[in-house]
Amino acid sequence: MGLNILVAHGGGPTAVINTSLQGVVEEARASGRVDKIYAARFGAEGLLKGDLIDLTDVPAEVISRLSHTPASAIGSCRRKLTEADYPVVIEMLRRFDIQAFFYNGGNDSMDTCHKVNELALKEGLDVRVIGIPKTMDNDLVVTDHCPGFGSAARYAAISAAELALDASGLPIHVVVMELMGRNAGWVTAASAMASRLTDCEQLVYLPEVPVDVDRMLADIEKGYAKGRGLLVTVSEGVRDIHGKPLADTGIVDGFGHVIPGGVGQHISDLIVQNTGLKSRAEKPGLLGRTSIPYVSPSDRKEAYEVGSEAVKAALRGESGYMVAIEADRSGGTYTSRTFLTPLAGVANAEKKFPMEWIIDGNRIADEFFAYADPLMGGDFPEFALLR
Repeated sequence: MGLNILVAHGGGPTAVINTSLQGVVEEARASGRVDKIYAARFGAEGLLKGDLIDLTDVPAEVISRLSHTPASAIGSCRRKLTEADYPVVIEMLRRFDIQAFFYNGGNDSMDTCHKVNELALKEGLDVRVIGIPKTMDNDLVVTDHCPGFGSAARYAAISAAELALDASGLPIHVVVMELMGRNAGWVTAASAMASRLTDCEQLVYLPEVPVDVDRMLADIEKGYAKGRGLLVTVSEGVRDIHGKPLADTGIVDGFGHVIPGGVGQHISDLIVQNTGLKSRAEKPGLLGRTSIPYVSPSDRKEAYEVGSEAVKAALRGESGYMVAIEADRSGGTYTSRTFLTPLAGVANAEKKFPMEWIIDGNRIADEFFAYADPLMGGDFPEFALLR
């Protein structure tokens, strides 16, 4: 008699979240020690309702397509579990005789995972709980980086370079590009690749550094005056010197976070109103986290490995851990391996972009690219720069 396992997704999907799911399913099947493979439909929502998808007999060729399927194939949600919800979760684990539970998500999801593990121990429930890291924001602690970041960063880097070429090829307006990142600027930092791939002037603004609007507008005027075009890339969550978001939707999500948005257009409007320059805003939005053509090969590989390792850990009897990644960039080559870290140390903790990698508040240091290039997959396009 094998184990019954359950996997769920929490929070915003990434381009490789389904690859981790593929790793879970294929490792479970290969082990010969798993009976039923369940997935919660729409994450915690499905778990609370007992709305599970039976993946046990899904054809292998369908499972293999997960690595090229965007968004969440089993659904996700932003439901933050309350104290009243956790007993329901335990009851559902009992009802379906689940012996291993895997939660794939970011900070809040790891907190949920930790609480489920603690309650299971308290209730004497024999279930192994393992967290699978996922967030394009790259803000989980302990792990060197998070699956989903490399692909989102690659999208940001190449898309920003494409916009930079447009801005410099017809330099009649300042182009402002808004990228996802509420509190951590990792993805927006990757957009600074545009200044390495093109001859366009670029300014980059991250949530880690408060924005002095007057100085920003002055820097924009100086940058545009150089005559090479100007691209301004900005994280959706940037704040002013008083800590107030430059723009937000006024809406709170299921985790209690204020939903940012509209800062690109806001800055573009400020440019037009205060400098006399023309400006236009671009916002790839969800495309920045879900685009399959821009998936980083190393990101896809590691996403599979963390899903596979989660199952291996559970089958070894481990519980209360998240699978993390250790990276080695020495000697001009990149390698990585997985290891387990206690959920208690990653739950609700947030890794910000290093301040020492931010130059003058609006440029990104080379050290970041030494860190991020292998995660983005390298092999960036070489453009013909004729001017």
